[in-house]
Amino acid sequence: MTAPSRGGRWIQHWDPENETFWNETGEKIAKRNLLFSVLSEHIGFSVWTLWSVLVLFMGPEYGLTPADKFLLTSMVTLVGAAVRVPYTFAVAIFGGRNWTVVSASLLLVPTIAAFVVMEPGTSFSTFLLVGLLAGVGGGNFASSMTNINAFFPLRKKGWALGLNAGGGNIGVPVIQLAALAIIGASGGPRVLLGIYIPLIVVAAVLAARFMDNIENVRNDTGAARDAAKDPHTWIMSFLYIGTFGSFIGYSFAFGQVLTNQFGRTPLQAAYVTFIGPLLGSLIRPVGGRLADRYGGAKITLYNFVAMGAATAVLIVASMEKSLALFTAAFVVLFVLTGLGNGSTYKMIPGIFQTKALAKGLQGEAAAAYGRRLSGASMGLIGAVGALGGVGINLAFRQSFLSYGSGTGAFVAFLACYALCFAVTWAVYLRRSAAATPSTAATETKPQLSYAEV
Repeated sequence: MTAPSRGGRWIQHWDPENETFWNETGEKIAKRNLLFSVLSEHIGFSVWTLWSVLVLFMGPEYGLTPADKFLLTSMVTLVGAAVRVPYTFAVAIFGGRNWTVVSASLLLVPTIAAFVVMEPGTSFSTFLLVGLLAGVGGGNFASSMTNINAFFPLRKKGWALGLNAGGGNIGVPVIQLAALAIIGASGGPRVLLGIYIPLIVVAAVLAARFMDNIENVRNDTGAARDAAKDPHTWIMSFLYIGTFGSFIGYSFAFGQVLTNQFGRTPLQAAYVTFIGPLLGSLIRPVGGRLADRYGGAKITLYNFVAMGAATAVLIVASMEKSLALFTAAFVVLFVLTGLGNGSTYKMIPGIFQTKALAKGLQGEAAAAYGRRLSGASMGLIGAVGALGGVGINLAFRQSFLSYGSGTGAFVAFLACYALCFAVTWAVYLRRSAAATPSTAATETKPQLSYAEV
């Protein structure tokens, strides 16, 4: 099945939709690749969100204002979103295993650079430049998801993609917990960076040793073009702004909001900032599993209702200056972003599989069509969705400049979630409800319905 050609471990034949192949051979290989993909992506997320932690170490002696810190984290988020597009297609050019080794190794660059410059007296422009380098950690998600999408059959994609992404997302609270321990022990930021440098090396070595490339996953510029032309790619990008954009944006901003609005010290903020990202990461596979069972569109719709309710509570808590209510509501909102992350990403392969069936494709032809377009679209959706994190940090920056609190930003987020709810219902649920059996029976082609994606 494998051949040591083209400089790596290449699987010549891969057919996960074939149940015999999957049960006898495929499942074991897929799970092994999933495990080490999660490890690399996990550290990538930690490096990407590194500066959300480092700014907590940067007291008055660093000479940075709250607006400077929000701008810094916004730009790191922006780079992480942008590199997701090329990272998606790198899997098909270099192979999933090979690119995982390369992308993991690249994490050494921002980590070592931060280790060198992290001291009072360094200029803001230098911090900004080094922070931008950390954006490469955001790209690991896109290549990892594209790679794992190719390994698993459609019926298991929700759980597999949710587990892969959730294991990566948990890199956010892990680095925050590490920072908490170091701050509590009166350590400096260089201690934290020194811990991660050898971990990056370990992740790259393990990927090289235990992961595989799939020969029939080829770089298909036609797939990228077709995915970019498909309106569902951009609709799902918008919905992913609401879920993952919220998760990564709040991960960067939560600690800064607590210190600037509620006067928490860095140590006090660090005690609670990890809880939301941790729970949001852990529940992401649950969102995928629920979507596998009940349909991603339905879970996503109800999730946006709950996110809107949690945001409304945050507005009240912010206006009333209630730290306890604010913290509890923020943690709940984090959980909901994780649930929505899992359900929205499950929708992507389901949408393109549904389109394949509507075109009259069957069996492996339909599966191949779905893999081709869903894999290509994931990079675009992941990139645009991550831009939501940029918007969240810029919204907080402007809200603090204008009102001295984050209340104005939360009002804007509430309006965004309402719009996400309306789009999910209008595109993926209203249309299916209108498709009656009698109507479907008169059609010469299968009825295109997204209710169960």
